[in-house]
Amino acid sequence: MVIVVIGESCTDKFIYGKTDRLSPEAPVPVFVPTNTKKNSGMAGNVVRNITAINPLILTFGLHNKNEIIKTRIVDKKTNHMFIRIDEGEDNIDKFDLNEVNKKIISDADAVIISDYNKGFLSDNDIIEISKISKVTIMDSKRKLTDLLIEDVDFLKLNEKEYNNNKTLTNLEKIIITLGDKGVLYNNKIFPSPRPQETIDVSGAGDTFTASFTIKFLETDDVLESINFANLMSSIVVSKKGVTTP
Repeated sequence: MVIVVIGESCTDKFIYGKTDRLSPEAPVPVFVPTNTKKNSGMAGNVVRNITAINPLILTFGLHNKNEIIKTRIVDKKTNHMFIRIDEGEDNIDKFDLNEVNKKIISDADAVIISDYNKGFLSDNDIIEISKISKVTIMDSKRKLTDLLIEDVDFLKLNEKEYNNNKTLTNLEKIIITLGDKGVLYNNKIFPSPRPQETIDVSGAGDTFTASFTIKFLETDDVLESINFANLMSSIVVSKKGVTTP
């Protein structure tokens, strides 16, 4: 089985520490770093999740070459995030839909478009990718149209993203994640099969997209794939940081 993941990738950097006092210079907490954790994020996290769930799947990542870093300053005890600092998004390189990449896409069993709308993919790129791929699953942060998703097989949106795209009419292909309430698909809510205490939602959407794609390729069953993705997502939100099941 071969899955290609296309979209912006970044380095997720978590600086954990403690805050025991306020600064004498201003009414802000003094943060003392204790440890740092780094991992691939955004589309890179989709790749990580596929490998973690099924290491036998051959996964290709087609990502931006320039580095994006998302740094989070987090209290280690409470997991409270003080601030997130994003670097490298101002001048992101563009995806090249050349003949080599077209062949990689058309030969794959499925293509995941992990679109964070930072400029790597254009509307035309998404249309062309979904036309030549066998199965296309898209997770997108941009404003969408029916034309843009015409050849996309499944579109994963969270509740806020869906509310920003209510003009879409192809509702049979839209899967809406609702956090701890589960998933809405075809006007039916699918609750999480194993609800967990939510500690950190970072990267949970990537986990859902990766696990849904894997199970759909295995079973060709949308509902079973949603339930499996629900389960995998419930595992990662019970952990700190951007993790995999």
